[in-house]
Amino acid sequence: MPFGLIKYGFNKEYPARVDLPPACDLKDSYDVVIVGGGGHGCAAAYYLATEHGITDVAVLDKGYLGGGNTARNTAIIRANYLTPDGVNFYAESVGLYKELSNALDYNIMYSERGHLTLAHTDSAVRTMRWRAEVNKHLGVESELIFADEIARLCPTLDLSDDVRFPVLAALYHPPGSIARHDAVAWGYAAGAARHGVEFHQKTEVTGIVKEAGRVVAVETERGTVKCGQVIQAVAGSSSLVARMAGFKLPIRTIPLQACVSQPLKPFLDPIIVSGSLHAYVSQSARGELVMGGSTDPYPLYGTRSSLDFKEGLMAHMLELFPFLGEVKVLRQWAGMADMTPDFSPVMGETPVENYWLDAGWGTWGFKATPVCGKRMAETVATGRVPDILQPFRLSRFEEFDQVGEKGAASVGH
Repeated sequence: MPFGLIKYGFNKEYPARVDLPPACDLKDSYDVVIVGGGGHGCAAAYYLATEHGITDVAVLDKGYLGGGNTARNTAIIRANYLTPDGVNFYAESVGLYKELSNALDYNIMYSERGHLTLAHTDSAVRTMRWRAEVNKHLGVESELIFADEIARLCPTLDLSDDVRFPVLAALYHPPGSIARHDAVAWGYAAGAARHGVEFHQKTEVTGIVKEAGRVVAVETERGTVKCGQVIQAVAGSSSLVARMAGFKLPIRTIPLQACVSQPLKPFLDPIIVSGSLHAYVSQSARGELVMGGSTDPYPLYGTRSSLDFKEGLMAHMLELFPFLGEVKVLRQWAGMADMTPDFSPVMGETPVENYWLDAGWGTWGFKATPVCGKRMAETVATGRVPDILQPFRLSRFEEFDQVGEKGAASVGH
């Protein structure tokens, strides 16, 4: 719990704090323009201001802050990836998340639950053992556990043999957590605004102006803004905005659907993931079951949801928790996942000078919000891509040096 919340609770007058200043006019120019006002864009603005003293920053979003994929994800945080590059990167993010409420003076409702990735086949057990060993070697807490330990951690899970895919083992990742996704974006935005960063909502970028291979301005519906540097952080629209800047990304944008149930009394503490069943679930602080699965099997720039997804997911959920048969689905939605061929993000330099990229997040962008904001801010401030981002450079696809995280994506989150 952040200390500011305790002070607020004991204050008799309950003063209201305005997190963001009123909307203002766009200036003619900024040192840095960030295209995209989701969690990553807000985090980059915050760290530019607080760690590097760069406050002449404008964050532009065609909608509202945190209204894109940040508002549409299922808020799972973990570091139990497959490759050393991925494990190190997400482990740094988990470390930042643990202290984020106090750092921002904003309650992000961070809740450490533990994360169980179920193995239903012998090959899946081998993969979980592999991931556990990689994680432990790099100092990340993960281990392979079997039915007795799974039953202790999640007694409501059906571990019988009378199912299509009996649970043989699981990868247990104790640091696995959930947080309030909106609060992460709002907290970063509020912190950045207190240092003078401007946030311009309902401001769509319509073009990128270049001179001699270098970005000099950004065109918007409200006029053209000159800038020294640009960070692109637009999630599912990454390919479209990059095209404005004159380069192509190895990305397909695919819908990712999710849903929540009606609120229930707490019964599920850990996060449960099944790669074979293409399903995952956690229980929110309000008692809702937050459920999802893999991405849709076709590219689409849209956030519509489908009956096919819901029917398939519910069948798998009932195999894991048969007693949920009478529970109602409260709402359903979709986001746009920008998927790369190797299931890893693309960050850092682009073919355009002083135009920095934060893209390719697919289904795992929320958990990387703090580390990505911090390291992208460092990149812009110093002009050098830090070592932790080097494996995720755009040029890796030309160099055939990809970061294969497909196995760690499991069911698409």
